[in-house]
Amino acid sequence: MGISTAFLSLRPGEPPSEILKAFGNIFVYLSLGFFVLMSWLYFAILESSRWRATLGKRALGLYVSDLFGNRVTFARATARFFCGRLLAHIPLVGIYYFLIDCLCILFTSNKQAVHDMLAGCIVLRETASDPLAGPGR
Repeated sequence: MGISTAFLSLRPGEPPSEILKAFGNIFVYLSLGFFVLMSWLYFAILESSRWRATLGKRALGLYVSDLFGNRVTFARATARFFCGRLLAHIPLVGIYYFLIDCLCILFTSNKQAVHDMLAGCIVLRETASDPLAGPGR
């Protein structure tokens, strides 16, 4: 694909369009596809695992469940990803979706974002008094 020679010919301060042109459309699309694939697998696998959370949610003591408190399936975690994170990356629409998504948390009774409502999920906080409610369940 000529990536190594294109990389070596880059100059500091070049506009991003010139850098993308140097690498070519195929490389850009492959990179984008790889990013989407890895992001989807990261979120869907971890949120549907015994942990029920990504590394960041785990660190904050949060976990994802369905509306009944059960572990989400891989399919539901996939729906959660595509209803949320992927939509937020669509140019022009994404920023508005992200803002509405965040604002919904403030105004819904279950503190759900739009992508949680669409996927039938809820993010809960682990409590020390109820160890069965956490990700180990």
